[in-house]
Amino acid sequence: MRMLIAVLAALCAGCAGTTTQAPMGAGTVKITPLGSHDGEFCVLDRALVLEDPDGTRILYDAGFTVRGADDPRLGKINAVLLTHVHGDHLGPAHQLAANAGFCGKPDFSVRDTPNSNTVNIAVGKKAKLIIGGELNSFFASKMKAAGGDPAQVQLVRFGAMGKIGGVSVTTVPAAHTNGLPPDFLDKNLGDALRANGLTAYVGPPSGYVLSFTNGLVLYLSGDTGITAEQDVVVRRHYKANLAVINIGGVFTTGPAEASYVITDLVKPNAVIPSHANEVATKGGKVVPGSRTDQFMKRVGMPAHVPLSGKTMTFDGSGKCVAGC
Repeated sequence: MRMLIAVLAALCAGCAGTTTQAPMGAGTVKITPLGSHDGEFCVLDRALVLEDPDGTRILYDAGFTVRGADDPRLGKINAVLLTHVHGDHLGPAHQLAANAGFCGKPDFSVRDTPNSNTVNIAVGKKAKLIIGGELNSFFASKMKAAGGDPAQVQLVRFGAMGKIGGVSVTTVPAAHTNGLPPDFLDKNLGDALRANGLTAYVGPPSGYVLSFTNGLVLYLSGDTGITAEQDVVVRRHYKANLAVINIGGVFTTGPAEASYVITDLVKPNAVIPSHANEVATKGGKVVPGSRTDQFMKRVGMPAHVPLSGKTMTFDGSGKCVAGC
């Protein structure tokens, strides 16, 4: 009996307070930031291209910095993820050329309203547009107006799971707002809302959790504050081992809040800061005292700066094996 108790105790010794990670598979996941200025992390950089070992390529929050569907950095895109409809994620405009303007004030002179950069990219790439909330009928009509197929819109609400190639995609709650700016609406409705200082509310915003074929589980926070779901859903249920977290403050978690989310709630093996709302790097090096610098000093794990155009490669455990 004593021997049996000892064996059971040994088997359970590591159970409390830990999560079981998905088994590692073959291959690596490539993550490429698509910012406004090559080799830098600039004020309005949000977009990432995520590539599974099976070749599935997913664009996350195109915003202003992806230069339309013809941006040569995109390549094949199977799906576009959108967390919410604020302009810096949906994209009312985009850059005409690489490095136009300055890192702190990029030149976004190509207008995309009343449609959006996001929809135009999805139409041009014949890609799925994955959204949550109450956005499906709105974006179905936008797709049709842009010459696409409304069936390209794929709704994934909280608790559901979608599939793009071998990549599983689910939405998770984000604590933020989701008001559609009037510029994206037809003129009469847009003018009426603008005159009253209103936006069109289109349901709750989202974050995402993506499960790749090599075992990597990626949390994309979207714009959010601290939420209980970051522990209960993202860590305990989905067992995310890599995270992309917004650190800009005012509109989302700042460096202190984001570091708490990462170190105390999600507990991944590595993290990528995003949405810093600052000139975070100069010459590819983190600016001392910046929000990005503060965040990286607070987290007790590898933190990888998303330099535009520089591909980072991750194994199934969330470890960066190249490009970081």
